[in-house]
Amino acid sequence: MRNFYLMLAGAAIIGAGILVYMVRRPAETGIPANVVVTPADTAGFAGYVLGSPSAPVEVMEYSDYQCPYCQGFALIQFPTVKERLIDGGQVRWRFRDFPLEQHPAARTAAHSTACADDQGRYWEQHHAVFEGQAEWAEARNAAKEFRSYAERLGLDMRTYDDCMGSAKYAGRITASVESGVRLGVNSTPTFFVNGRPATAAAVSYDRLKALVDSLSVSTAP
Repeated sequence: MRNFYLMLAGAAIIGAGILVYMVRRPAETGIPANVVVTPADTAGFAGYVLGSPSAPVEVMEYSDYQCPYCQGFALIQFPTVKERLIDGGQVRWRFRDFPLEQHPAARTAAHSTACADDQGRYWEQHHAVFEGQAEWAEARNAAKEFRSYAERLGLDMRTYDDCMGSAKYAGRITASVESGVRLGVNSTPTFFVNGRPATAAAVSYDRLKALVDSLSVSTAP
C-alpha cells in the first residue's frame, strides 16, 4: 500500500507541474483569416505609406513577413530605395499585407505591425519583424517574438497586448489580401508602379530607379 500511495503522490506532483506550466506558458496569439470585412476595417486606410503626397510616382508593394524574398528586399534593397527615391521626393511607397496561406505566422506578424502603428511605431516594428524572421519563422510561438520586438521599441505593452488579443485588425489584413487578389497578386513580393504591375526585375533598386525615372519624365508638366 505504501508503494501505491507513493505512486499516487508522484502522479499528483507531475500533474501539478503540468498544470502550472499550462497556466504560466505564454499564450499563442492567432489572428483569424476567415473574417467578414466591414466598412470600418478599411475606412480611411489603404496601406502604410511613406513619402510625399505630391511624389510623381507611387509604388505599391504587396508583401508577406514570412517570405524570404520579401525579407531580402526589405533589408537589402529598401533602405536604398527609401534614402534615394522616397526621401528624395520621387516616390511615395505604399505597403500592403499579403500573408500567404503556407506561412502560418505571417498574419500574426502583420497584425503585430498594425498594433505598433497604433503607437506610431509601424515602420520600426516592420523592420524588426523582417530582421528577426529567422528567429520566429520556425518558432512554436511567433507572437512571443513579436511581443519582444515591441517591448524593445518601448511600446506601451498593455496597449499592445490588448490590440493583439482582440485581433482588431484581422479584417483590415483580410481586406488587404482581397485587394491584392483583385489585382492579380499571387506571390510575394509583388509591386505596382503607378497602378501598373512591375516585372520581377524591378525588385532591384537599379531597375526600380530606371522605371521611376522614366515615369517621372513622362508625368512632368
